[in-house]
Amino acid sequence: MSTHTMSADFFRPCLATTPHPLQLDGLQQKALRIIEAHPEYSRYLENIEDYLDKTWTPEEGETNPFLHMSLHLSLQEQAAIDQPPGIRVIHGQLCVRYGGDWVRAEHDMMDALAETIWEAQRYGRGLDVNAYMTRLRKLVGLGQEETARINPHEVGVSGIISERA
Repeated sequence: MSTHTMSADFFRPCLATTPHPLQLDGLQQKALRIIEAHPEYSRYLENIEDYLDKTWTPEEGETNPFLHMSLHLSLQEQAAIDQPPGIRVIHGQLCVRYGGDWVRAEHDMMDALAETIWEAQRYGRGLDVNAYMTRLRKLVGLGQEETARINPHEVGVSGIISERA
């Protein structure tokens, strides 16, 4: 099953129950809110089957709507559980800066997340939480953190946790 299909399959029930959003679980309610904030994606969502195998390339000038909405969900979940620590405050500060416009705040944050994911894929490694947080912190006028965080993908490879404990 492709990533497009899994993502589309997640968003599909949110559309089917739009008249009864209380039937949705918490994550699906967030997805519905994202869908409502992006009416430009309605043509894709109304005809999901037509877009499951589409390859979205920057050269076409279109963003993959399923990836875009999934990134919103990722950011909202990260902020909700404050993981990585500090992201909730950054999300809140950007929302305040933009007069409560969480979509605009998350679009700024999305660039940092997408760049971090791209780097991990390009170099064949895990996500660099330090680079990610530095990118996010720059959005609110902060620099790099003084103490480096432990990247989850490095835990099994080094004794770094036991050294710091």
